[in-house]
Amino acid sequence: MFDPIGGAGPAAKIPIDEDTNACSNEAARTRGRDVAGRSVIDAVAVAVQVGQPVLVWGDPGEGKTKMIQQVADQLGRPCEVVIGSIREAVDFSGWPVRTDDGVSFAPPRWAQRCLDHPDTVLFLDELSTASPSVQAAMLRVVLDREVGDLTLPSSVSIVAAANPADVAAGGDDLAPPLANRFCHLDWEADLNEWLGGMMRGWHARPAPIVPDDFSAELAHWRAALVGFIRARPSLLRHFPGDLVEQGRAWPSPRTWDIAHRLGAAATAAGAGPEVIRRLVAGAVGDGPAGEFLRFEREVDLPDPEVLLADPDGAELPDRPDLALAMLTAITVAVSEDLTEPGWVA
Repeated sequence: MFDPIGGAGPAAKIPIDEDTNACSNEAARTRGRDVAGRSVIDAVAVAVQVGQPVLVWGDPGEGKTKMIQQVADQLGRPCEVVIGSIREAVDFSGWPVRTDDGVSFAPPRWAQRCLDHPDTVLFLDELSTASPSVQAAMLRVVLDREVGDLTLPSSVSIVAAANPADVAAGGDDLAPPLANRFCHLDWEADLNEWLGGMMRGWHARPAPIVPDDFSAELAHWRAALVGFIRARPSLLRHFPGDLVEQGRAWPSPRTWDIAHRLGAAATAAGAGPEVIRRLVAGAVGDGPAGEFLRFEREVDLPDPEVLLADPDGAELPDRPDLALAMLTAITVAVSEDLTEPGWVA
């Protein structure tokens, strides 16, 4: 029997030739895209839960908006969509209104709805097609969470979507100060999920849930980052010379802080290594992320609480960068337990 989704049944005998090998290679690439699609969705879910702004890049028609709304639904949060290309700067900086005390800046209705529902996912769509003046106004929303005279709650999560400038109508490259505050993720619709959805309907998978307390994972990633930057100080910052690259992920002190927090949150949520890789690379870029993740795997730091309980039994690594990472983990553990037993230990 022929399965329209899976191909020939197990009893079928198919001769192996060059065309079949080509089909097998294409199937392998398809499976890779499937994993990539799922990992991006999980990465967005992790970032939303820790309040890290995310920018999803993808060609028109790939379903970026639907995917982000799906993540919000999975997390039980309302989603407020604001399309940057049809907005003016005052839609983010506030409309000037004369009052008895002078001039105030009235926030738009979408900002008021975010205030009324503080767990909202604020979705800034078509970011790259917004004019430079609108992008500058949106920067204040992303950085300071301020819309006019209204301050958005810290629990409001910000997600944006953009088409690459070369395929966006009237698109501009993202301004570096705005780009450097996002975690950048590339999205392509999952082929198998699209086929399955067309055949059987669309069913979302459960999202990875970040626990309220992931301080242990945070201590590990912070220690690993300190040891890595001590060993590779040139990677702390690198401002790209290319205008397109300036609008994507690149390493800076800010983005390294973003990267280690996202790595810790994804680890605590039980997300897979591809999700972690995408989150870290989305903050600092593929090259620096690859080096850092290799270092993080090699560190294999012992539990600092075990070391504090038995300091005489601790052995420092021979490599200075690993020794520094271990000592940093101990310092973080002590600073987060400022009690007499913790200090004495």
